[in-house]
Amino acid sequence: MDSDTDLGFDQFRLAASTATLDDERAARAHADLVEFRMDLADDPLAALDGYDGLLPLLVTNRAAWEGGEAADDAARLGALRTAAAHDAVVAVDVELAALRTDAGARTAAAVRDEGAGVVASVHDFEGTPRPAALRNALARAARAGDVGKVAVTATGPDDALALLRATRAAARAGECVATMAMGAAGRHTRALAPVYGSRLGYAPVDPADATAPGQYDLATLRGLVDALA
Repeated sequence: MDSDTDLGFDQFRLAASTATLDDERAARAHADLVEFRMDLADDPLAALDGYDGLLPLLVTNRAAWEGGEAADDAARLGALRTAAAHDAVVAVDVELAALRTDAGARTAAAVRDEGAGVVASVHDFEGTPRPAALRNALARAARAGDVGKVAVTATGPDDALALLRATRAAARAGECVATMAMGAAGRHTRALAPVYGSRLGYAPVDPADATAPGQYDLATLRGLVDALA
């Protein structure tokens, strides 16, 4: 992997979400990059050391308090800083709440020093905030990161519509955002959000390996996004 690899988010990018970098070869036909879920991997730093794939990497070490499996904040942020030094890593996901701490801010600075971008993420597993709060969350995430990611949980069509409206408002304001509504009621937003300005989507190579509720498999989402573009 060339150390000068650059993957900007000036347009929509599709990430293959996985806990094993062995999936990279199968992802090449449909993905623009791989989201490597370090918190779900057995030995993630060793996997990164051995990575020789063609796709650039977005690394995520999701905190247990935001739906992941990494329990020790100091250790997981340290692992993200280490990961950012790998040539293949073009972006690192850090929760917006973590970025507000001194340790999170230092992590973001270290990531950018390595030439990688920061995805500032917010996840709501309980529901969808009211429109004003949703729009505010997107704006705050976009200010904190190179991409502001907000994932909500939709319980019905109104929630999905609220997310798409917030996505469009953010895009019109010039904010670089990634949005999706988790759950069955919001599944279609994963395909539609790019139409309204979302710059980043996620899908597993194999649907059995989904890392969030309501994900399409990679080939299906690629086809839907391309058909709607």
